[in-house]
Amino acid sequence: MIVTDRPELIGPWVCDRAGGKWIAGRGTAIGLMHGEEIIAGVLYEDWNGANINMHVAAIPGRKWLNREFLRICFDYPFNQVGAKRVTGIVPSCNADAMRFDLHLGFVHEATLKDAHPQGDLNILVMRREQCRWLEI
Repeated sequence: MIVTDRPELIGPWVCDRAGGKWIAGRGTAIGLMHGEEIIAGVLYEDWNGANINMHVAAIPGRKWLNREFLRICFDYPFNQVGAKRVTGIVPSCNADAMRFDLHLGFVHEATLKDAHPQGDLNILVMRREQCRWLEI
């Protein structure tokens, strides 16, 4: 079940797994649940009129990943909010997240050297015209 109306539940769950801190009212979140269990979530924050940051967390394995969830996750920033671009920030020490984001269609835009306690931060971007998930 895809949950779009419970950011106070999904947001903290994503932050706990992504190493961030949930601040109520700063953003919103979409989740994927199996019964009462959250199995994946996407947090959106720092909307500035052109760009929105996207953070993803999920249970290990790919059982959560499906096209409908991805369509909704990208429909929100591009169609509902009107973002020109979505930014993902990935620590260089998280090769799995980097591989996943590149597979989704994000493109590496910049590297912030020594900006993470364990190395660099990679700035990834997806622009609306590059997003294949909107066509599903």
